[in-house]
Amino acid sequence: EYDALQHHYRNILTRGERELPPIPTKQNGKRGRVAKSDAHNLWERLKEHQSAVLLFARDSNVPFTNNRAERDLRMSKVKQKVSGCFRKAEFAQAYCRIS
Repeated sequence: EYDALQHHYRNILTRGERELPPIPTKQNGKRGRVAKSDAHNLWERLKEHQSAVLLFARDSNVPFTNNRAERDLRMSKVKQKVSGCFRKAEFAQAYCRIS
């Protein structure tokens, strides 16, 4: 079943690649690399991290989204923003123990 899902995912990526806008050529006199479109960058990310994207389908312990991890970190980030920073690592550890 997982192999079928993986095959379907690859087919979607292949079809998506055909629909990507062309990467513009580098213009004379311009420095640096040519910027790719947001769609192209997303497609590359989904292709490169294919195993991570489909991990929730293989392992039932892996959540579909990372919302839980973000919620777990939210209060410590709020504390850090309010106070500016944790002065020492031990203060950050103490905050984690009491929160």
